[in-house]
Amino acid sequence: MKTKLLVFLFLVIGSNLTAQTNSIKNETMADLMRSNGKIYVVVAVVATILIGLIAYMLRVEKKISTLEKDLKK
Repeated sequence: MKTKLLVFLFLVIGSNLTAQTNSIKNETMADLMRSNGKIYVVVAVVATILIGLIAYMLRVEKKISTLEKDLKK
């Protein structure tokens, strides 16, 4: 569980640093997408992907836990 938290924190920190370095270049693109209303599509797609990844990781973790319990018996 601790490794998952560490990986998550590294991903958040890494994405934050990347966003800060590209913020000047991407401001015009973000403004353009926001004015066209496409930014909501991008946010929805990213959120869907993240939710899918989290659900997949939880499902795999549950399967691994049951296999570990079976091996201990």
